[in-house]
Amino acid sequence: MRLRILSVYAVLVACLVTALAVPFALAYSSHRTGQLLLERRADATRFAELADQAIRDGDTTGLALEVRRYTELYGTPVEIRDRDGAPVTGDGAWDEAAARRALSGRTTGSLPLVTPFGPDAAVVAEPAGRDAQVSGVVVMRVATATARHEVTLVWAAIAAGSVVAVGCALFAARRLARWILRPVTELDATTRAIAEGRMDARVGAADHGPAELRLLERRFNAMADAVSAALDRQRAFVADASHELRTPLTVLSLRLENLEPHLRPSGEADFAEASAEVDRLARLMEDLLTLARVESDATAPEPIAATELPRRLESWREVYAARGLTLEVAVETGEAMRSPGDAPSTAAPPALPAAAARIADIALDNAAKFVPPGGTVTVSLREGVLRIADDGPGLDAEQRSAALGRFWRSPGHGNVPGSGLGLAIAAELARSSDSTLTLLPAHPHGLVVELRPHGPRPGPPRPRR
Repeated sequence: MRLRILSVYAVLVACLVTALAVPFALAYSSHRTGQLLLERRADATRFAELADQAIRDGDTTGLALEVRRYTELYGTPVEIRDRDGAPVTGDGAWDEAAARRALSGRTTGSLPLVTPFGPDAAVVAEPAGRDAQVSGVVVMRVATATARHEVTLVWAAIAAGSVVAVGCALFAARRLARWILRPVTELDATTRAIAEGRMDARVGAADHGPAELRLLERRFNAMADAVSAALDRQRAFVADASHELRTPLTVLSLRLENLEPHLRPSGEADFAEASAEVDRLARLMEDLLTLARVESDATAPEPIAATELPRRLESWREVYAARGLTLEVAVETGEAMRSPGDAPSTAAPPALPAAAARIADIALDNAAKFVPPGGTVTVSLREGVLRIADDGPGLDAEQRSAALGRFWRSPGHGNVPGSGLGLAIAAELARSSDSTLTLLPAHPHGLVVELRPHGPRPGPPRPRR
């Protein structure tokens, strides 16, 4: 937008300066041309009087001497002829059209406009005679070098002044555009921060920019406060409701267990289904509480060392072994990248977002549910990117785009236990850790859960006090 404002302003200023400079330059050229005509026509009139007297007396000696002196002094050729066209004196200035007009009794009323580009010379013709009797004609070929030089200097000054005026106008326009668009820039940065999850971001109170945009900033802050408050109330409601429902669910589960010894054989199937639904509700409440805690926690936890990740994943090996699955962990650490023969490095190992281990747990839990026995799940860490890949059935493109939403369940796995909140919690954990969680296809089949930090890789964790 700033470029468009500057472009429009520059075009308008350039048109205005051109509209002022061009007429002024042409007006000076016309003035200098008229001045040149007046100067040379006065000389031509004087020669016409001398020529008329010389032609009548039949003695042109004095006239020839005057013409020669004038030509030597001013460098302007003068040629005088009688009414029949016979040469009287002078040479090199004859112009047939101008002489014919002068012999008809008309003097030269105008010259071609003198500009830096020409003409090189102009012709002035004056009739010689008294009253209506024309006895001859005086033709002068006037050099315009001096006049063109003066016009060139004036035109150059006008051009330089125009450039300076346009430059000053552009400088003022740039500051004006910056003043106008500064609130828009601040609004853009704030909306980007809110879109990235920093709900406390607000436009700073300032007195710059148009009054309308300052009012827009205040209303935007009010809107952001209202939206943030509504989200806080929603999260508080979810957290409170989930927390309050835990106790009734626990009591209900205990009472169901107490009823089990008193069941008839015909009611055992219904009892099992009821117990399963209670367990499902309990898991759903726990996931809702976890999601509410993650969303309400605005502080980013400290990163963890990459060397801690394999230790946190060791507990999954027994779970996977019990289900006939293989778990492979390939974590890139500073020690693993050291070449043989190199001295041990004293640098701290690379670090991961604190949520990486929790996200890996969620992805491994999903893989344990959906990967058939005999499958393999690989956890890899390379250049700060954590990937959990499996060779299970996987998801198509449409399902992958929807799987990070809340309460989403795959149509083909509706009978698998779960609340549909696991990947939504993982996505929220990634956002709070300034990272991106992406679902990708594995080849030839399967699913890849990728956690990629934003910007530079996080530094090593700070020691806890």
